[in-house]
Amino acid sequence: MKTVKTRPDYSIINVRVLILIYALLCVLTVLFSRNFFIHTLEDGKVPDRLNLVVFLTIPAVLMIVLGISVFTLLSDIISRRPGSKFNARLLAYFVVIVAFAITPIMIMTSMALNEIVRFWHSIDSASAAKAANSFVAENYLLHLERFEKILKENDFSSPNAKLPPDISAVQVFRPDAGGNWTESSFTGKEQFALPSPPSLESGFVLREMPRDYGTIRYVQRLRRGAILLISYNLGDEFDMGKDALENQAERFETINLLRKNLRPLLLLYYGVFFLPTMLMTMIIAISFTRRITNPIVELTEATRRVAEGDFSIQILTRRNDELGLLIRSFNAMVQDLEKSRAALVKSEKISIWQNMAQQLAHEIKNPLTPIKLSAERVLRRWRNEPENIDEILESSMMAIIQETEGLSSLLNEFRTLSKPMEPSQSWTILREPVEEVINAYSSSYPAVKFDIEHVQNDISVKIDKHRISQILTNLIVNAIDAMNGSGSIEIRTDLVKKREVCYCRISVKDSGKGIGEQEGQLVFTPYFTTKQSGTGLGLPIIERIVNDHGGAIWFDSAVGMGTTFYIDLLAEKNGEGS
Repeated sequence: MKTVKTRPDYSIINVRVLILIYALLCVLTVLFSRNFFIHTLEDGKVPDRLNLVVFLTIPAVLMIVLGISVFTLLSDIISRRPGSKFNARLLAYFVVIVAFAITPIMIMTSMALNEIVRFWHSIDSASAAKAANSFVAENYLLHLERFEKILKENDFSSPNAKLPPDISAVQVFRPDAGGNWTESSFTGKEQFALPSPPSLESGFVLREMPRDYGTIRYVQRLRRGAILLISYNLGDEFDMGKDALENQAERFETINLLRKNLRPLLLLYYGVFFLPTMLMTMIIAISFTRRITNPIVELTEATRRVAEGDFSIQILTRRNDELGLLIRSFNAMVQDLEKSRAALVKSEKISIWQNMAQQLAHEIKNPLTPIKLSAERVLRRWRNEPENIDEILESSMMAIIQETEGLSSLLNEFRTLSKPMEPSQSWTILREPVEEVINAYSSSYPAVKFDIEHVQNDISVKIDKHRISQILTNLIVNAIDAMNGSGSIEIRTDLVKKREVCYCRISVKDSGKGIGEQEGQLVFTPYFTTKQSGTGLGLPIIERIVNDHGGAIWFDSAVGMGTTFYIDLLAEKNGEGS
């Protein structure tokens, strides 16, 4: 029992594995895309070459897998593998549907990105940063002017001086015997106090963070080497706002970099994260189409084999869907056909052999009657007139011998028809046996015109010389009988091709009375004959020989016009085999 497995034998990866990889790829895309955008927005630059290599490895591998799948599909189409065109058509339908689905999304995304780029280009980040810095500087100058005015209007060297609202602390530092500065007096809020003077020179102190957060300090030299430190309270909001403006200025710089690299970054993002999902979708689509079309292809191939007569084919499947039900129904149908055909063949064989046995018994019985009569005649003369037996002895014995030879010939033909025949493996140049057969009959039948002009000299057929001579002899004898020994017989050869195999077509045409429609249906039936002396085995034997050598035989006839027999045999020409 032959079996066919319904699974894609040329899939690179199992569909379930592909779906698992696709799900994993989606998870990685979500995780790494967030990381990708965070780092990109921090510095506004395209990833370096090493990161690009790492990012693009997965798309490159998937493109190779997709390329192999597409190449395999194209190879199947070029080699006309069954189901390849249907597979390609189904894949094309899938691609068109996906294209229809994603095209509006891609158009909307492209429009949105273009609007984002246009909006970003409309932002004058440099002017905004410049204006912010100018605002901070002007605000700081106003505080300095206010601090200077307070310094001019107040004497902070007096220990009992009252602090204005904007002055947060006043400290006096004096050097000790070792030259170290120590605080001698303090007025104000403790969080603004310093352990040592920030400068020994009179004037405004350069601000240092975080020491001077929200504060402007002024140093004044007093008598006897003392230093007066006055702290002016800017407020926490001043430095917080200044830090916020500086952060926004840095972000504006990042935006400027992103504006220059936005399109490359988007292309990189699509290449790293969007392209792999598309490639995986295509690979899964190809695998799905193969998985769907493969049972159909196997059913088509199995149906073709059944049509050619192979009823032993069975298709293996584990599917539980409608296709699986169809395949199981097909297998059951083929099994039923095999049983029916076996029963029919058995019945036909029994019928054929019964008919052949009846015909053979009839053909044997006919010559037995004259044999019996001749023997009885000799016996009767021997008993009644033994002295005159020589008058009938020779004729009676000749009749017995003739009828016995006819029986022997009949049995030999029956044996030829019934025994297995091994096809010949030799090649015979067709012109030679044709000339030999024609020469044997042309002298005996001078009223018959033989025409072998169209028999080519360089054609060989795959059959031994004895068999082809047997075929030609039988056909020529039948043609001469059909013409009553007078007429024309034309033999010709032509090369034909069937499914890329070369055959020699031999035609034997006579100008006889032709074959009627009813007789034509029985000419290849054993023991059917219209001749008084025929056995009815000649044409069945020819058909058997031709069929066993991989050929075919048929005829075309018209009553009153003649008959042409055609025989196709494997051929070679100019020494080149078919």
